[in-house]
This record gives sequence, C-alpha cells and structure tokens, in this order.
Amino acid sequence: MSTTLDLDHAATAPVRRSALEAMWPALTGVYGNPSSAHEAGRAAAALLEDARARVARAIGARAGQVVFTSGGTEADALAVLGTVRARILAGRPAGHVLTTGIEHSAVRQSCDQLARLHGVEVEHLALDRDGLTSADDLAARLRPVTALVSVHLAHNEVGTVQPVAELAAVAREAGVPVHVDAVQAAGQIPVDVRALGADLVALSGHKVGGPKGVGALWVRPGHALEPLVPGGGQERGRRSGTQNVAGAAGFAAAFAEAEVERAAAADAWSGLRDRFAARVLDGVRELVPDARLTGHPTRRLPRHASFVLPGVNGESVLEEAARRGVLASAGSACSAHDAEPSPTLLALGLSEDEARTALRCTFGPDADAPLLDAAADAIVDAVRTVTALR
Repeated sequence: MSTTLDLDHAATAPVRRSALEAMWPALTGVYGNPSSAHEAGRAAAALLEDARARVARAIGARAGQVVFTSGGTEADALAVLGTVRARILAGRPAGHVLTTGIEHSAVRQSCDQLARLHGVEVEHLALDRDGLTSADDLAARLRPVTALVSVHLAHNEVGTVQPVAELAAVAREAGVPVHVDAVQAAGQIPVDVRALGADLVALSGHKVGGPKGVGALWVRPGHALEPLVPGGGQERGRRSGTQNVAGAAGFAAAFAEAEVERAAAADAWSGLRDRFAARVLDGVRELVPDARLTGHPTRRLPRHASFVLPGVNGESVLEEAARRGVLASAGSACSAHDAEPSPTLLALGLSEDEARTALRCTFGPDADAPLLDAAADAIVDAVRTVTALR
C-alpha cells in the first residue's frame, strides 16, 4: 500500500484539528489557574466550564455532574475505589463487588486493591463465548452486601457491546450502584447516561480525537464518592489538583465532533466493518481454516473487527502488515508489552496458543471501502508470508 492506514484506533485516535483549535487559547492567552479569583483565573474557569458543559451535552447530562480526570484509567479507578470506600466509611454494606473477567486493567486492579486492602470479595459475572453477560446472571449473584457492579459498555479487544441498560435496571432494583466504562464506546455508539441507567460513566479524551491525559467521570447526583486525590478540593471535591484546562477544551471539542460523525455514519461504519472482516476471513480461509472473528458478530462496535488465526503467530502477522503500511494490534494497548496471552481471550474460552494469534483492526471515522479493501488484502498477504515460513 502506498498510504499507511492506521487500524489501531482503539489504542488512540489522532488529535482532531477542532481539538487543537479549542486548546490553543488555554495554552496561550487564557493561561490562568481556574481556581484563581482574578480576571485571568476567571477566564480560564470559563473555558473549563464551557468544556464541562459540552462533554455533559454529549452524554445527556448536566455540567455539574462531570468530573474531569487525567484519563479513562483514573476515571475507572475513581468510580470503583471511590464508590466502595465511600460506602465503607459510611458504615454501609460493602463486602462484595460484581464485575467481569474482561474489564480494563484499571477496573481489574482497582478491584484487586479493594480485595487486598479492604477484604472485599470480587466476583465475576458469567460470559458467553462472545463476551456477553446477562441480566439473569447478575440478578442471581447480587447480595445484600454488594457495593458495586462494574461493567464496560463496549470491549476494547473484541468489540462486544454489553446490555448495560438491562444490567443497570436489575442492579437499580436491588439498590446497587453501577459503574460503566464507556471509554471505547464514545464516538461510536450512543453514550446517553439516562438511557444507560448507570450511576457512574467513565470517558477518555484521546479515544475520540482529543489529547491524551484528560478524561471524565459522570457521577449521578447524590452518589457518594471518596476522592482518590486529596488537596485543594477542585472538581467539587471529587478530584483535587489544578485542572488541565487545555486538555478539557480539546476533549470537549473532539467529543462534540465525534458525536456528529457518529449520528451520520454509524450504519455505514458497520457495513464497512462487515465488508472488511469478510474480506480478511475469505482471504485467509485456505491458509488458516480455523480463522474466525472474536466477539459478538453483530452486537459490536461499528469500527472494530478482531480475529484469531489459529496456528499463526499474531506478532509476526502484525510485523508483516506494518511492512505493507497497515498498523494494527494484538489487543489492548495497555498490555501490549506483556508477553502473556490476553486475559480477555482466555476468559472467553480460547487456549493460550489461540490467544497468541489475535489480531485487532479498528479503523477511524474517515476510512472508506477502497482503503479498507486494500488493508484487508495487505493483511491476507501478511498471513500468507507468515504461513509460508512455518
């Protein structure tokens, strides 16, 4: 291919021009500390609050419910640790947390910390081979001491979209709060906090074309949250530290643009995804008879296609694809340097050998059929080269 195609948008997206333009004032003339009472501080605070309002509008919320963080990882950790610790401090039942075995490491490690430091039992909901859990299983596992349910809206490795509204309805009836990691979903499927029925929703700027180092946590009014970062009491006491005004402005502008694109093109993206996946699988069928899609075949992100290629080294395929101008990944960027097989794929019943053959292709909003066809052909050619070396 003469043009490099980035098929690793699930790891990060290029920064949008709209984000850069929104950030420029906060990096130049409007440089004040938003907590300062003078004119420079008030100007920075106005930029920050405008960004907060724009992020809130994108998810159907009110501005005062949005807490800016350093990214999706912090937003997830604040939701999980902050919720359970607040309940413990209030003397409320908090001995049990329900999640899944395929959550982002920010959720998994936060749950591990709760177990290690507070004796909280962490239980995993059942998953089918596509990575879906069910409201029935959740209802069967809820207890009087359950402090939180934490699930993702859409999975970063396999693209499966969870039935969050159904899960939240079950948890709400039992009086248990729900945290939703919507980092991968934002900009591809609707993230409407009212429709989801959750109590906390985590977001990240760089997944929608904003800068790295900024994210947000939506918090339902009245939800108790113990801060992880003490200090000056910024973000209404939920996250201290001088706010990243430029980052918030860029995040808000990028998210607003991404939402316009999503509303106009999500169906077209799904068609491109299915065309691309079919072209890859048809092309490698003779070379790798057991090649298949991972995640749910239809209930998945519209710009996400992930595969396993049994018997073929996934890292070698990625290297050969890169030589042909296609950038893809084996899975989560947060564990890209980990030699161990993906915990997600193991949790879905794949063997360690199969999990090491994973290939994840996630394209951007501007990708079109000719470019994706060429990318699929390059991946097939990469597989052909690797299999010839076996």
